[in-house]
Amino acid sequence: METEGISLAELRARYSPEGAPIDEALLEGLRGDRRAGAHALARQLERRLGRERRESGRLRELYSAESELVAAGLAPVAGVDEVGMGPLAGPVVAAAVVLAGEPLRGLRDSKQLARPARERLEREIRARAADVSVAEVSPAEIDRINIYQAGLLAMRRAVEGLGRPARQLLVDARRIPGLTMPQRPVVRGDATIASIAAASIVAKVWRDRRMRELDARHPAYGFARNAGYGTPEHLAALETHGPSPVHRRSFAPVARAGPEAPCPTS
Repeated sequence: METEGISLAELRARYSPEGAPIDEALLEGLRGDRRAGAHALARQLERRLGRERRESGRLRELYSAESELVAAGLAPVAGVDEVGMGPLAGPVVAAAVVLAGEPLRGLRDSKQLARPARERLEREIRARAADVSVAEVSPAEIDRINIYQAGLLAMRRAVEGLGRPARQLLVDARRIPGLTMPQRPVVRGDATIASIAAASIVAKVWRDRRMRELDARHPAYGFARNAGYGTPEHLAALETHGPSPVHRRSFAPVARAGPEAPCPTS
């Protein structure tokens, strides 16, 4: 591609924005251009092209399990994950996601994402996925059946809430009882399997929103900031106010805090 007849300002405007197409013909033209600014733009675009190729390779690997199962005629394939096993308050939340369409750039384990990126991806997942289901298990249920069983129950509810039954489940490190379809537990699935990563994002965003709602009802504990985890602020509030109705009474720090208190307002 001949670039010397195009102004540097136009070249930057056309090719510098993220997502603008880059190919070897463009880079070759910029490298052969006599202008220093064209060489600088070539180096910038080479770096971006390298990042894009690495991301494309990462996404191919991330989506490989789903691609193989769909090619084998096992669609729909649902990824399943839960969040909220460790907090002292609030529900356990699970999501089941059936991905569709082109790979989602930036998709990864929710724990590796800052909140703005996580919420942006959650919107994209919901807009583009073939199916999404979210389910909760309440603090009272957690206390009755224990936290491990609560996580499994949340995942089962999420799978059962899909609009169309999945033919194959990819589950983050567990096998869900009470379901008839084939399951594949995957250790670190939220970091290595696309649909499980998507489920982790959907469940995390859902639960964070739920904790902000609970914060409005029980503001003394800082749920909007700590998501129910046992931060120093949260533990101090427990000591001062006692547990709220949404605390998990079977968790030791909550049990030590004494009887349930009236809902504090500050």
